[in-house]
Amino acid sequence: MTALLLALLGGAAVGLTLGALGAGGSIVAVPALIYLLGFSPVDATTASLLIVVVTSLTALVAHTRAGTVRWREGLLFAGAGVLPAAAAGLLSSRIPGTVLTLAFTVIAAAAGLRMLRPRAPSREGTVSGVRAAGAGAGLGAVTGFLGVGGGFLAVPALVSVLAVPIRAAAGTSLLVVIANAVAALAARAGTGLDLDWSLVLPFTAAAVLGAWDGRRLAAKVRAATLQRLFGALLLAVALVMAVGTAL
Repeated sequence: MTALLLALLGGAAVGLTLGALGAGGSIVAVPALIYLLGFSPVDATTASLLIVVVTSLTALVAHTRAGTVRWREGLLFAGAGVLPAAAAGLLSSRIPGTVLTLAFTVIAAAAGLRMLRPRAPSREGTVSGVRAAGAGAGLGAVTGFLGVGGGFLAVPALVSVLAVPIRAAAGTSLLVVIANAVAALAARAGTGLDLDWSLVLPFTAAAVLGAWDGRRLAAKVRAATLQRLFGALLLAVALVMAVGTAL
């Protein structure tokens, strides 16, 4: 199977995940870039930020049309994470690739278990600005350090901290993903990385097309089912990356 075909398949998976769940793009993109296309961990995390920004913009348009974006909550949450994302993005270039991969694996596994745990339906109420800012800042730091959009953590945080219903959280998380990923990508712009654009561009194009299909899929599947599928995906990715690091 050629590298181009693998890039297209990986991109389609990223787009479907982001479009359906508003999260998980980097969780799929990073291991696909490393294990399918041979990118180094640092190059993979940087390329994933670019891919996730472009794809999330596409998915955000689709969710906005469907009315599943809470702009106030999303901008509040995202704004708190921009500076931590930029600072952590600078730090990540000085961290060994193995450490980045292990940290990514641990966080993916923890998020997967959280998504699989049954949760009582959330009730909307008064949002604590301090709690929202703290959660947003922590999420931004994780985004910058690991080169992830942060949606796989933003969705549960929006539900539990800001009391956003799960379907609205999927759309709203895209604001968080875009803001954090842009900040982290800007911080890495001067690090001298040389990405393989012959693979990054088709990967991104396939992800954009997949995002539209993912949004349509989300409208046909129960929210609880989507959440369980996403949790299982996170655990599977964590397992694959843990085995790959050990070998």
